[in-house]
Amino acid sequence: MGRWQPAGLTEGSLRKSDHNYPLARAQRKTPSLPEGLLWRELRAKAGGTKFRRQHPVGRYVLDFYCAAAKCGFEIDGVAHDMGTRPERDEARDAWLGGQGIRVVRIPAREVLADPTGVAEAVVRMCRGIIDGEV
Repeated sequence: MGRWQPAGLTEGSLRKSDHNYPLARAQRKTPSLPEGLLWRELRAKAGGTKFRRQHPVGRYVLDFYCAAAKCGFEIDGVAHDMGTRPERDEARDAWLGGQGIRVVRIPAREVLADPTGVAEAVVRMCRGIIDGEV
């Protein structure tokens, strides 16, 4: 008997790649300043909503992920506006969307300006999705 798979997913489509585990682990140990601030706030404000940080999905690693809402959050610094990065981000978001994961991009400057407000908005959004309001 095979492993249980959510409907519509092919074998291995969401499998965590072996090369992503060390990357995710390293990113958890040395987060960027905005990611560290947001994680601290999410842990304090989540109120029962669970989040994972640096969560591997397929060949990608999400900055934050709420499994119950199937929603990933990416904290984007200025590098995401340069070179081919916008196209790569778009392709990444499309692939994740095809797996049923909604991706929300949050500018790092917003997290730096108001980490508490951003965390509260993230939690509200996830609760709304879980409760069927969004």
